[in-house]
Amino acid sequence: MLALAFVFIPRILMSLRPDPSIELKAEEVRELRNESARQLKKFDNRFKKKQPRKYSLPITRFDPNTYTKADWMKLGLSSKQADVVLSFAKRRIRSNEELSRIFVIPEELFELIKDSTYYPEKVSAVMSSNVPMKTSKSITININVADQIELEKIPGVGPFYAKNILKYRERLGGFVKKEQLLEVWKMDVEKYNAIEMFVEVQGNQVRKITLNTATAEELKSHPYLNWNIANSIVKIRVKKGKFTTIDDIRESVLIDEELFEKIKPYLSL
Repeated sequence: MLALAFVFIPRILMSLRPDPSIELKAEEVRELRNESARQLKKFDNRFKKKQPRKYSLPITRFDPNTYTKADWMKLGLSSKQADVVLSFAKRRIRSNEELSRIFVIPEELFELIKDSTYYPEKVSAVMSSNVPMKTSKSITININVADQIELEKIPGVGPFYAKNILKYRERLGGFVKKEQLLEVWKMDVEKYNAIEMFVEVQGNQVRKITLNTATAEELKSHPYLNWNIANSIVKIRVKKGKFTTIDDIRESVLIDEELFEKIKPYLSL
């Protein structure tokens, strides 16, 4: 009996010890549970409410009918939303009221851009009723050299518009054409039509940016350029060594024909 005890007792004791393989499987189960929780969290995040789309201010005043798809997308619209706006523009958008009724333009974006839009088609509609006939004795002010006192001599221009014109002239580096007054803050078509006969742009008096030495920060300071465009110009210059012609900046995919023509007078080598 004693011999049998020596044989069977160790076996009985071994059977009562926890199976190492079972402990290992329990660890694996816990790890699987943790991994499942991580995956579930990722899955839930996909269905959480998306962050509101960020919208941007336009860099200058603009006619919504001439904006390209890329321009609208820079403001924050999606590709499909931009296509819808372009379809309305083909039929002409004649006012901010019509612009606000385009269902794909969120109210948040409209509030950002409404003071930066203008509609040249209004020009002919207001010329006959709101603008006096120009006579040979009419005062004419060169807006590239006039100070605030001189600007206030223009009929319809008070201190508010005079200061805004001067501020924008400084940012711009000077006016190339008087139509750029439409880019001045709060200058609408009606106001422009009332004063345009009294203003002129004479001489080549614009301040130029030297492309081969300007930093991205200096380029960005011009109202026609933002940080992304300025940075792309600097990167192209670094790649090329230097610019040989102003046309070289057109290698940037961010510079379309319209922007190039607007910024070209303000650039030099």
